[in-house]
Amino acid sequence: TLTFFVVVVVIINLTNVNVIDSLANTCTLLPLSAFPTVFSSSLVRHELVANYSHLFSVQGSQPDLVPYLLLAHIDVVPASESDGWEAPPFSAKEIDGFIYGRGTIDDKSPLMGILQALEYLLIKGYAPRRGFYIGLGHDEEVSGYKGAMNIVRVLKQRSVQLSFVLDEGLAVLDGVISGLEGPAALIGISEKGSATVKLSVSMLPGHSSMPPSESSIGILAAAVKRLEENPMPRLFGHGPERGTFEHLAHKFGLPMKFIMSNLWLFAPLLGRVLERKPDTNAFVRTTTAVTMFNAGVKVNIIPALAEAYVNLRIHSAQSLQEVLDLIQSTVGDQRVKIELVNGFDPLPVSSADEKSFGFQIIKKTVLDIFPTVTVAPGICIGNTDSRHFKDLTNDIYRFIPYHFLFFLRFHGINERISKKNYEELIEFYFSLIQNCDIQKLPEPHSSVHEL
Repeated sequence: TLTFFVVVVVIINLTNVNVIDSLANTCTLLPLSAFPTVFSSSLVRHELVANYSHLFSVQGSQPDLVPYLLLAHIDVVPASESDGWEAPPFSAKEIDGFIYGRGTIDDKSPLMGILQALEYLLIKGYAPRRGFYIGLGHDEEVSGYKGAMNIVRVLKQRSVQLSFVLDEGLAVLDGVISGLEGPAALIGISEKGSATVKLSVSMLPGHSSMPPSESSIGILAAAVKRLEENPMPRLFGHGPERGTFEHLAHKFGLPMKFIMSNLWLFAPLLGRVLERKPDTNAFVRTTTAVTMFNAGVKVNIIPALAEAYVNLRIHSAQSLQEVLDLIQSTVGDQRVKIELVNGFDPLPVSSADEKSFGFQIIKKTVLDIFPTVTVAPGICIGNTDSRHFKDLTNDIYRFIPYHFLFFLRFHGINERISKKNYEELIEFYFSLIQNCDIQKLPEPHSSVHEL
């Protein structure tokens, strides 16, 4: 298993997605030796999609049960040992009970965990009642336009509709939320939208010895400053984040328990508290981050062009167009050209009530593995391949049973996962596949007696 992990990580370091065909073909063959039962079982159909992505179709014995989809991705962000890694980033070296390597968190462990769980089940002679799919995209880190989107295309051609989709996303938090008693597993039921906006100012160039009263840099800097000084409106309580805090309210002490149990009244107050820190401010509003600023080529020339790029993560209660309109009004200067580079609206909110099959099955599985956690719905502030599957299902969930302490290292130096957590992850998918075999959820408990 670790051999497959190492080789695939090395080959699919997709900083540049245009990997040569020979490497793709090699990659296609590699899992055969690691998961022989998966690739030889008559219940499993494997196919290559768009040269580099993989789609597994696992046949169920009861075709009337609507299938589901487990997602992961093969590609990773770049890593170099010279950055200060304790182990080579593509070695999967074990140190003191941890597996080090680029992709151990994002997103090789779920990929390996899903296949390992299926391998174990098939070895045991297990045959699922509910069929399911496994999708492994190859370009999630660059938006999944070739991998995930082509998997969607294949499924649409076959008129597949899914009960739910489960992808990477949120995790098990312990000691992360101040005041929260005990661990909490947050299952993402939506994702924030995203937009990249380009601001530019064009003027006649000139010599620095005869400067105009305003330069392209000065005008653009003032516009950027206005965006930073006037953040998007506070929207806490108008999106899925409300359900998160209501579900967790009983795990807080007073007065927070009282406040979170009455968000109909205290949402504005809690929003003001949360916006004080960058990590919790992301729950409160559409965030605005100036990420690039370019101007000038020589110290004595006033540049003709100044450009800035702004990345926004859009709150569930706003639309992309509303955000663009607010940028226009906040900048308030016709000399500043505003262009949308790319963007999309927030993702639909998936169900999370007692009758929600996908959410309740995932919740049960989490509690099977982590019986002491509190499970709650959450919102992903980043984006995943799962957003491309919204036409195939109403319910998309984002969760991996990682401990958040390790999760903080994703995309960073010394990315790692503990052997214990990796084992828990395999157990999670092992249980999830079996838990999905029920035909329907039991009737939810009612507090009203029939008499």
